[in-house]
Amino acid sequence: MELNLPLIFLILIVVSGVVWLTDSLLFAKSRNGGADPWWVDYSKSFFPILFVVFFLRSFFYEPFQIPSGSMEPTLKSGDFILVNKFAYGLRIPLENSTFFEMDSPKRGDVMVFFPPGSSQYFIKRVVGLPGDRIQVLNGQVFINGEIQPQELVMGYPVNEPRVLETKETLGGVEHSMYRNVNPGSLSVNVNVVVPEGHYFMMGDNRDNSNDSRAWGPVPEQNIVGRADVKWMFWDKFFSVPSFDRVGEIN
Repeated sequence: MELNLPLIFLILIVVSGVVWLTDSLLFAKSRNGGADPWWVDYSKSFFPILFVVFFLRSFFYEPFQIPSGSMEPTLKSGDFILVNKFAYGLRIPLENSTFFEMDSPKRGDVMVFFPPGSSQYFIKRVVGLPGDRIQVLNGQVFINGEIQPQELVMGYPVNEPRVLETKETLGGVEHSMYRNVNPGSLSVNVNVVVPEGHYFMMGDNRDNSNDSRAWGPVPEQNIVGRADVKWMFWDKFFSVPSFDRVGEIN
């Protein structure tokens, strides 16, 4: 079972707020300036902190850790990132419906979202926009019949055997990606028209990514935000955090 952090934060805020308010209205005066009970003291201390954290996470930026290598080489397992929660509009916490429209996802954006039928966070790159015809033929992406250029990066050392690094251009946005010399089952051919209000997502580690090729386009209401910045790398608990990879996510 996955932890629903926004719900946990909201419950803690409500409980601490109710305890603080109830004590202020009904019991504080009867103590005649005496010390607050520990549960009231804790509630008064934690309520403003929890409220500020919940507000910032819900409407501005939320930190995430990358759990897998499906977005390599752009993002590695162990990267810590900040996700822009207002880039595509402000959303009601928990319900995730938009109440203030802003920008729309653009082709090439790196986006955090929930796949259809799942409550688990995923991070992939936006390949197809609403109305696009997306074709993937032998690993090559076509958008509305136009091939998206791929260029082999020669002489780049890759730690994993039989993996090549290439550069792909999606609608004018260039990014690096990995391709297997012998691609597996996820290199199946795809031919789909992206429905209105949906987005076709793919990982940069193209032949090792569970994405829209497997579970289809992502509905707009499943969007969490745009991945903007890498701010730390920490892949093992007993390792030393590194800041060598700090920078914008492209």
